[in-house]
Amino acid sequence: MKIALIGGGYWGKNLIRNFAGLNVLKTICDQDENALKSFQETYTSVVVTKNFSDVLDDPEIQGVCIATPAVTHFPLAQESLQKEKDVLVEKPLSLNIDEAEKLIALAEKKERVLMVDHILRYHPAVLKLKEMISEGVLGKVEYIYSNRLNIGKLRREENILWSFAPHDISVILYLIGDMPTQVNCFGEAYLQKGIYDSTVTTLSFRGDIKAHIFVSWLHPFKEQKLVVVGTENMAVFNDVEEDKLCLYPHKVKWKDGIPVADKAEKQVVAIESGEPLQEVCRHFIECMEKRTVPWTDGLEGLRVLKVLHQAQVALEGQKKKEERAFPEKDYFVHRTSLVDENVRIGHGTKIWHFSHILKNTVIGEKCRIGQNASIGPDVTIGNNVKIQNNVSVYKGVTLEDHVFCGPSCVFTNVVNPRCEVNRMEEIRETRVCRGASIGANATVVCGNTIGKYAFIGAGSVVTKDVPEYALVYGNPAKIHGWMCACGIRLEFSGDKAHCQSCQKKYRKEGEKVTEE
Repeated sequence: MKIALIGGGYWGKNLIRNFAGLNVLKTICDQDENALKSFQETYTSVVVTKNFSDVLDDPEIQGVCIATPAVTHFPLAQESLQKEKDVLVEKPLSLNIDEAEKLIALAEKKERVLMVDHILRYHPAVLKLKEMISEGVLGKVEYIYSNRLNIGKLRREENILWSFAPHDISVILYLIGDMPTQVNCFGEAYLQKGIYDSTVTTLSFRGDIKAHIFVSWLHPFKEQKLVVVGTENMAVFNDVEEDKLCLYPHKVKWKDGIPVADKAEKQVVAIESGEPLQEVCRHFIECMEKRTVPWTDGLEGLRVLKVLHQAQVALEGQKKKEERAFPEKDYFVHRTSLVDENVRIGHGTKIWHFSHILKNTVIGEKCRIGQNASIGPDVTIGNNVKIQNNVSVYKGVTLEDHVFCGPSCVFTNVVNPRCEVNRMEEIRETRVCRGASIGANATVVCGNTIGKYAFIGAGSVVTKDVPEYALVYGNPAKIHGWMCACGIRLEFSGDKAHCQSCQKKYRKEGEKVTEE
């Protein structure tokens, strides 16, 4: 494997050191001539250049590692993937969700590795902590908080949320194994207008799990600490201490109706040694060699990016509230509809007559909610989703961007309901992926995933996962063809199809259809 490193600055130097140590670094690309000269003196066998095109045009270079400012991640990664290079991107994957989705689609189309440097996912303490949670050592996880604080490198191109918090978001999503149902954030810009120096982000998850992330680069000392509170034990990951991971078997006892803390001695948890960044580099090389999916692939980077975006939106909303005591709503709710507390509704969304949006629900931008709809609690709906009349979207159902739900279509969330037995803790999750359409009066049995741009015929009963682009109908619903993303039925000749409406091209392998 031969790797090129783009950007030899603050973090790039560490990546250079590790890739060079693994004997895979061929080229360093940077705009600073003095830095290139220094690298050439230190790494005598490495090629240095100021021209990114030199990297793209070199057939020996199979992988590109991008450690440049965040605003450049998308164009550099896009060009690298187009030249069929595997790509490792320093966090965040991009500053824009649409750009991140384009990179993921391009990597899939080109069959290239796309990986994000969420370094803490490779830390031995985090891996051990995940193992402890999975084995039930902590009991049920109830609360996580993370502090990432320092007095150090201040940035002008990105705020503290985007600079520090991606690490903590990545770890928390990994430990909980779910996306938050609600994200709030507040902070302040002390040094530069519009560049937040300190933020606190709060996350709410299914199962009444909460988390908060406190990040600041205006703190008197360095602190990198993550605390997980469970019903049985508490665990602390402290990355600046020698004992990185400790277990605290504290208990709470009740005496005369009063809770009393029963403290116990901490237990140091043994973890494997190793530098996390070196593990990142090793994993990237391994994925390149074996053509496997990285732990922190593009989709994982997109999930972190979505949380960052929600937090940024909350930050901006906080600022608007400070500037205007009574900010105007940028969405429409008919006066006959009811919206509970802790509901977030995106810009341009319209909710029509006699609908009910229950607590802790997030609805994206430019959605259309018809009459007599019920959504929530704890439901997340993407952008530009259309929900027609008489549809209930229950807890456990997630609708991604551009989903269409026809009139009176039905979602379930418990597979074996009984009035006499409370099974709300046995909810099976249903996900309707980007661009999928569900016809009128169709029923989607819980626990299944409807792939992106799939098409469910009217009156159908979906009892199992539906592949991407599939046309299914009947009871039970079965595959009867394939649909273009634009909604036109595809006619395959062999394993290929060409949409006559939008000109998109597709390839079919068994029951898997992909856009070329």
